[in-house]
Amino acid sequence: MRRLQPLDPAEAPRKSGELLGDIISRHGSAGTMVRTMAHSPALLQGYLDLSKAMKRIKLPRSLSERISLALQEWIGCGTCLVAHTQGGRAAGLTDTDISLARQGTATDVREAALLSFGVRVLVEPASITDEEVAELRTHGWSDRVIAEVVGLVALNLLTGAFNLVSGNQPDATEPGDE
Repeated sequence: MRRLQPLDPAEAPRKSGELLGDIISRHGSAGTMVRTMAHSPALLQGYLDLSKAMKRIKLPRSLSERISLALQEWIGCGTCLVAHTQGGRAAGLTDTDISLARQGTATDVREAALLSFGVRVLVEPASITDEEVAELRTHGWSDRVIAEVVGLVALNLLTGAFNLVSGNQPDATEPGDE
């Protein structure tokens, strides 16, 4: 059940209305999550900025989608799982890749280590040790990639938690939402 209602640009606070208008002019529409975030101009601007920044990460899209699938499985956001499953397929993931990612692993040992790290950052960041970060480096992951995984965790927590709190779930969403 939807708890927070999506807004049209004319109903939104001025700054949110401007942001929604810009999105609609560039893409033809704005999804339910974005239109619901429009209740808070600060939240909407922060989400848009972080989302844009995370599109410039060094990781291939197929790997970032795997990480997002692992995170959303933990967070429990059905809307985000649908979106990242579609995104993963568009990036070339197979059903097996998607299933393994939702379990927080992969057939490739390097990728499995990074997925596991992402989940740990989400559920128990205080327990991550120097040795675990060093182990990621032995798999060839740079400090940049390690830092970017933390950014992906933050973005996924924001979208998943927001969708769950607002009631934006698959039975209450519109096509193309996350």
